[in-house]
Amino acid sequence: MLMIDLNADLGEGGSQDAALIALVSSANIACGGHAGDEATMRAAIDACLAAGVAVGAHPGYEDREYFGRRPMVLSPEEVTDLMTRQLVDFAEIAARTGAQVHHVKPHGALYNQVTCDPVLAAAVVAAVASVLPGCRIYAPPGGVLAAAARDAGLQVWGEGFIDRRYAENGALVSRDEPDAVISELGMAVAQALQIVCEKRVQTESGSWLPLPAETLCVHGDSPRAVEILRAVRHALISAGIKSQAQ
Repeated sequence: MLMIDLNADLGEGGSQDAALIALVSSANIACGGHAGDEATMRAAIDACLAAGVAVGAHPGYEDREYFGRRPMVLSPEEVTDLMTRQLVDFAEIAARTGAQVHHVKPHGALYNQVTCDPVLAAAVVAAVASVLPGCRIYAPPGGVLAAAARDAGLQVWGEGFIDRRYAENGALVSRDEPDAVISELGMAVAQALQIVCEKRVQTESGSWLPLPAETLCVHGDSPRAVEILRAVRHALISAGIKSQAQ
């Protein structure tokens, strides 16, 4: 049986967390950088434990005004420092609840930058290897973050996106571009099935890119995130595909 993990972002101040938890198999919980605080981290972790959802850390730029989605120019040392601080706080809260941290997924602009910048990727991996050496990193398959994580002995899960369009170079189409976000249910379901069953994704121009993935993401702050996840889960079940984080 084919299996795929479904993940979404939690603890970011949205109103859909409870509904998202009922549909995903793993969650990326904001660590107080772009969003969240100790109380929201604790609440999200507790909710995940109750639902049997794998707990992940979602650190990002400490830039709440732009929700961590504005590229920043920081030194590798500064990136390692911000990652370390957020991961230490998250790991301590998780330990107090009895939760095991399953994965780390950088957020927003940091995620996009470390996908193609080997220096910043190494800075992120250094923090993860120091604080949570036994967990996975969610990263675009074939990117420099995935390579840096494997070089450091960390497990990598390739990630695909259900609700975002892909550019020719494999990057996500910028949110500044029209139609960068997929909100139509049929298109989201089709993209999810392409990634899982065919291990490829169609770009905005119609060409195809290989995309072997162990996990699929829907952004938790998307207005239709719950509808999309519900439709995707139904399609996966109908195709005999199980949603599970291992």
